[in-house]
Amino acid sequence: MRGSERRGGDGVGGSERRGGDGVGGSERRGGGGVSAVGAVVRLCRPAAGQLAVAVIAGVGAAGAGVGLMATSAWLISRAAQHPPVLHLMVAIVAVRAFGLGRGVLRYVERLTGHDAAFRVLGALRVRTYRRLERLAPAGLGAFRRGDLVARLVDDVESVLDVIVRVLLPIVVAAVTGAATVALVGGLLPVAGAALAAGLLVVAVGVPVLQAAAARRTDARLAPLRGALAAGTVDLAHGLPDLIAYGAVDDALAALDRTDRQLLAAARRSSATTGVSAAVTALCTGLAVLAGLAAGAVAVRAGTLPGELLAVVVLTPLAVFETVGAIPAAAQRLAAARAALGRLAEIAAAADPAPEPAAPAPLPAGPPLLRLEAVSAGWVPGQPVLRDFSLTLPPGRRVALVGPSGAGKSTVAALLVRWLDPTAGRVTLNDVDVRALRGDDLRTVVGYLGDDAYLFDSTIEANLRIGRTDATTAELETALAAARLLDWVRTLPAGLATPVGEHGVALSGGQRRRLALARALLADFPVLVLDEPTEHLDDATATDLIRDLLTAAGARTVLLITHRTDVLTAVDEVVTLQPRSFEAPPARKTAAVTV
Repeated sequence: MRGSERRGGDGVGGSERRGGDGVGGSERRGGGGVSAVGAVVRLCRPAAGQLAVAVIAGVGAAGAGVGLMATSAWLISRAAQHPPVLHLMVAIVAVRAFGLGRGVLRYVERLTGHDAAFRVLGALRVRTYRRLERLAPAGLGAFRRGDLVARLVDDVESVLDVIVRVLLPIVVAAVTGAATVALVGGLLPVAGAALAAGLLVVAVGVPVLQAAAARRTDARLAPLRGALAAGTVDLAHGLPDLIAYGAVDDALAALDRTDRQLLAAARRSSATTGVSAAVTALCTGLAVLAGLAAGAVAVRAGTLPGELLAVVVLTPLAVFETVGAIPAAAQRLAAARAALGRLAEIAAAADPAPEPAAPAPLPAGPPLLRLEAVSAGWVPGQPVLRDFSLTLPPGRRVALVGPSGAGKSTVAALLVRWLDPTAGRVTLNDVDVRALRGDDLRTVVGYLGDDAYLFDSTIEANLRIGRTDATTAELETALAAARLLDWVRTLPAGLATPVGEHGVALSGGQRRRLALARALLADFPVLVLDEPTEHLDDATATDLIRDLLTAAGARTVLLITHRTDVLTAVDEVVTLQPRSFEAPPARKTAAVTV
């Protein structure tokens, strides 16, 4: 992984580049619960063997539960008639076998089902992250940071619910319910019909009504969770400014409103669950009473042995326990459908720099970069650059100057291919960069911005993001080039010194220099430096620019800045707006109109 400054590698499979992974494809076609299940089923194909074992074990466990109830009922009734003990031995052994088997099979079902689900979950989370990686940074403007975290964590987690608490229970309940209806119907057809009617109400009628009642409620849960996560992240990151302006109470009130909306939606969802549970209990009781009434008539008529009456009456209790999971599964599916739809939005987001179907190899030779009459922007239809051209010969040091909003960072994004031009082209040694893999291009062109991220780890760990196999000597060489080595040697822990989240343990200049050392360690032939002196005082900024250009050596450098006091250190100055800046007379200046 070379260079955190790149910020947006690809590393995503073909399906992700097209936005058509197992989740996104079906959801974008407007699916409901069926399409959501179909999407998850496609994701489960690599774990099909484990899921098949889980289904078989689940059916076996549920069947053992029904068998235990039926056999126990017969055994108690038959024992009341005081037959010879040998006549009861088979039933006694069966009760023990069903009791032990149910526990063992339930364990196997949970173990294999959850193992398969977590494997699918891990794969989906990686695919979602890689999709975000492909979109970053240009394609993520429509998403809030906290909301993306909620999608990557909570919404992906919903797939676990679909597998473990939707697919498996429905399949197990369907098989077990059909087998139990056949068993009871074989003993007493009227009781079997009553049981079938009750099971249909619970397995079909209740979920349909529940879905209709909870469609709006459950569909709001995932977006509200995302909004709450986004608001919490914003509050945490913006707390110093909120305190400074006395706006903490307003921010907390807004977060509290979102929390109340989420709580209200969760309560309505819970109320629906309660009604479903009540209907399930009612159907269970009615099925038992119907079996009792029909069985009593049959026993009196002599068409049903007395010891089988308990089987007809008590067996429905066991099967309703299994089938009663279907309404809860349907409700979880409704909630998961909204979460899967949010994942589909990520899959469907337009890729700002699509990968080529057949990537070309990197061209040989010293890198010559050109922007040829390019137009580009971060929002479709709103170009920031229009008909802009720029040449970066090998070893050349070029400054790109202009006021904020002129498109300087857009130029940087084009060079590292976070963004593709809407007109014109960007070439590397006369090869259009759209024909190259993004990761390949970013081994040539490195990016260092004013917001280069430092992880909450040590100095060494942050440096090794630039090159994981670097030796200690190479780390020290990079630090020396960035004029940090002497300071690091004064630290008690040296390279093992923690830098804190976002590098809070370092000064602003030290953070910039550490990011520079990381970029130098990655050894990019071309360095794009985007406002590297932002938020620094004049003296520190001047020293940093001088050290940057000295450390760059023979590399090609594009220095993007709005400062005029550093232009004497470069070979050429390009300004995006004529007459906004005056280049020193000793330097060649190319003016470009945007």
